[in-house]
Amino acid sequence: MTGSVVAVVLGAAVLHGTWNAIAKAIPARLVSSTLIALVYLVVGGAACLVLPLPDREAWPYLLVSAAVQTLYLLLLTAAYAKSEFGSAYPLTRGIAVLGITLVSTVFLGEVMTAAQLGGVAVVALALLTLAWAPKGRASATGTLISVVVGLTITAYSVLDGVGVRLSGEPLGYAAWLFLLQGVSIPLTCLLLARDKGEFVRGLRTHAPMGVLGGVLSLAAYTIVVWAQSIAPLAVVSALRETGVLAAGAIGFLVFREPLSARRVTATVCAVVGIVAIRLGA
Repeated sequence: MTGSVVAVVLGAAVLHGTWNAIAKAIPARLVSSTLIALVYLVVGGAACLVLPLPDREAWPYLLVSAAVQTLYLLLLTAAYAKSEFGSAYPLTRGIAVLGITLVSTVFLGEVMTAAQLGGVAVVALALLTLAWAPKGRASATGTLISVVVGLTITAYSVLDGVGVRLSGEPLGYAAWLFLLQGVSIPLTCLLLARDKGEFVRGLRTHAPMGVLGGVLSLAAYTIVVWAQSIAPLAVVSALRETGVLAAGAIGFLVFREPLSARRVTATVCAVVGIVAIRLGA
């Protein structure tokens, strides 16, 4: 994994933390999910017109991943409605780091050095520490939803990691993945919306912020899909979770969530783990 790939994935991590904060900031979760997905629809549809089709072996992974990611986005915004951003975000990502490492090394035969495995473990532990909230501030419902979100992240990351390598066209794979989500997510949100008029008004009200979130989300995951085509899934997963650094800063500055000594220490440990992943390659 070259230094340039590491740098690009770290950049994607910052984008990821930022768009998640935007998803948290939009109060209506179905509106938030829809606006993000409409960007997927427009950009993914345009890209599909000019990029080569993925090989047919990749299509089962594409279709299942799109369905899982539809569930993921709806659950993610639900978790943010029930939890502090600074707790829900690292919990979902920490579970994903552990899950992806387990699946990729045990079932997919990916080989990692001892230093890399240690780095992944440190990153995951640091993220789970960041997710801990004092008694009375944690929401049991929000925590449960966040755990399920982490499992969906594990599922679609593994699906895309395998699918993109079978596709022969990483960017074409990403384009079709976004197009499929751009159709499934808005339709699902429309069906779930109890007050259709209020739902449409929410789309108009929050359009600028939602579109920005969609653009950042699309750019971040396109980078990740590309990186998964050339680097171990567990390493890419751990590196992308540096978005927790941006998330911590946003939680403190924007959402006025406390920045305790525990959170600062856990953040430093996450950085140490990331360095170990890079140097252990």
